[in-house]
This record gives sequence, structure tokens and C-alpha cells, in this order.
Amino acid sequence: MPMPRLRTALDSLAGYRPTDRTRGPHHLRPLSANESAHSSLPPVLAAVAEAGLDIHRYPDPSCAELTRELARRHGVDQDRVLVGAGSLALLQAMFHAVGEPGAEVVYAWRAFELYPVLADLAWMRSVRVPLSDETHDLAAMADRITDATRLVLICNPNNPTGTVVGGDALRAFLDRVPPTCLVALDEAYFEYVSEPGVSSGLHLCDAYPNLVVLRTFSKAYGLAGLRVGYLVGAAGLVTQLRKACLAYAVNTVAQHAALAALGIEKELLRQAATTVAERDRVRKTLLADGWDVPDCQGNFLWLRLGDDSGAFGRWCLDAGIAVRVFDGEGIRASIGATLDNDAFLTAAKQWRDQPAAVTAGALTDRCGA
Repeated sequence: MPMPRLRTALDSLAGYRPTDRTRGPHHLRPLSANESAHSSLPPVLAAVAEAGLDIHRYPDPSCAELTRELARRHGVDQDRVLVGAGSLALLQAMFHAVGEPGAEVVYAWRAFELYPVLADLAWMRSVRVPLSDETHDLAAMADRITDATRLVLICNPNNPTGTVVGGDALRAFLDRVPPTCLVALDEAYFEYVSEPGVSSGLHLCDAYPNLVVLRTFSKAYGLAGLRVGYLVGAAGLVTQLRKACLAYAVNTVAQHAALAALGIEKELLRQAATTVAERDRVRKTLLADGWDVPDCQGNFLWLRLGDDSGAFGRWCLDAGIAVRVFDGEGIRASIGATLDNDAFLTAAKQWRDQPAAVTAGALTDRCGA
């Protein structure tokens, strides 16, 4: 039967496929989505319950109270802050704002897996610049900027490899970017950065009016289920980007929960610090067991396994653990509760301890492949 005529780009678009976190009747250990391992705290839950009384009304389309608080915390005017339904929605708005046939977007690869999807939907051509030692090669990225480049994306820390670039390197890169090209610094995981000398790009926004910095409440602030994030940039640029955002996109519950989270920010950042300590423990154990693990600065770790990635992902699934598999490249394991992390370490050690032929046979026996 004939179907409505849709864009041909959809025929080749893979879209986003989340990891299945259930296997049969069982729930898997959730190490695939980079969520906070900590349950919501009472002040946030109370704010959610109170806000729920008003869900028959439209939310504040300007997110005025949350915008004021974010502006105060970052020491900027309110017209430089834009709140959205997660940093992903703000990225989509940016693509809509700059996208047109013939326009290009430059980003490292591998990076956040939805960058190419957003580019295709915005009629933009992706220019993927290979990572160097799992890290952004900013010099090579600058070399790839042309008159057609409308947007450059820098994921810092990079998802999924977890590596970071420092402030001096960012400044040197921004000096090479034409002021007519928008640069988006995606700092979704910045609260987990512990490497000395690495600072947020927020302090660079004054010097570079073509720079925007994105943050999210989904990770360290534990609001992944509510979808709220924000960006900071020059006032004129933020005004234009706001036009590309859907009205009423940030719901009432999300706005109040984010405000409550900011009210207990110190406690949430202490939780993030425990995640960092657990991340470092897991990485140290993996290194001792013979794995090659980059110095990840997010709430996850990256194992480059190449052609073995899918097999290792199935090995983890059979051990009751959900990890994120990037076929032919590697796997990303979120840092979760201690027992979940220990289960992952056990599975990883068992994999390493098996000769290749035995491992392949074990996979056949255990996974039915």
C-alpha cells in the first residue's frame, strides 16, 4: 500500500536505539545510559509532588524563575541563558537555526551518537574528524572549517570516550574559528571532571560571542526522566536561538525539580564526587586486569574493543549487565551502584581470562549464537 511521501533522508537514518535493559523477565544492571546511580533526594521529590498539582495548566514558556537562578549562579544576565527540554532539545534548536542545504557541521568522531542524526534532519552535511588517542583533535577540526561550516560541536567530556580538552586548547581553537561560525561546547558531563587544569568553557563566552555552552540536569543532578537543560551564550545569539525552540517544551514539573536541585546543589555535587571516586576505582581495577582504558572524566568508562565489541556486549548481557555497544568500535559502561560496577568488573575479568577460542565457544553456549 502506498505511504505518504516523506523525506528520503529518513530511509537511511538509523535513529536512536536505546539499549534494552530487560532480558526476558529480568531487569539488567543499568550501566548503559549514563544516568545518575543515586535516587532522587527528598527536596526534589517534594518539589515534583507540589508541581504535580498544577499540571492541568501550561508551564511557564520562558522558564523565568529557573532562568533567573541559572543566570545568578553563572554571573550573567538573564538574556544570556536559554532553558530547554534537555540539552539535546537545545542542540536540535541550534541545528534548525543554522541548517540549510549545503551547510556543514564539524564534530569529532566518535562523539555523541545523535550528532549525525540531528545533522541529517537539518539538511546539513556532517564533517567527522577522527579522534586522536580518544581525544578531540582540535587542530584537525579547525583545518576542516570552510565557508560552508555553520556549526562546530565539541563534546567535553567526550561521549563515549570520556576524554577532555583543556582551556588553553579550547582558546587556541576558538581563535581559529571564524566569528560567523557557531561553536557549541557540550558539557553534559562536566560535573564529573576531576582532572586538574580543566575548566568549563563558560568563562570563554564573553571573549567569543559565537560560543554557546550547554549543560544538563540529566546527569549529576539526577533529572534524566524530566528532561531539562540550558545553554549560556551571547544575548543576541540566545535571542535568535530561542526562536527555534518549541514553546512550552519544558514542563512544569521539570522546571520546579531543577530549581529544587539547584537548592541542594552542594549535596548533589557530593554525590557526583562519590561517582568520580567509584569511576576511578573501576578504571584502576580494569587497568590492573590488563584493559586499556582512557582517562575518562564522565560518569562512564570506554573500552575500545573493535570487532569484539558486539560479542563483549552480549557477554555482559548474559551476565545480567546492560552496557552501551558501538559495533566495531567499543563499549561504554556507565558508573552505577557499587554492586553493579563489581558485577561488570567480574564479567570483564572473566572475558580477559579466557583464551579467544574459549571465549567464542562460551559465547555460543551462553548466548545461543
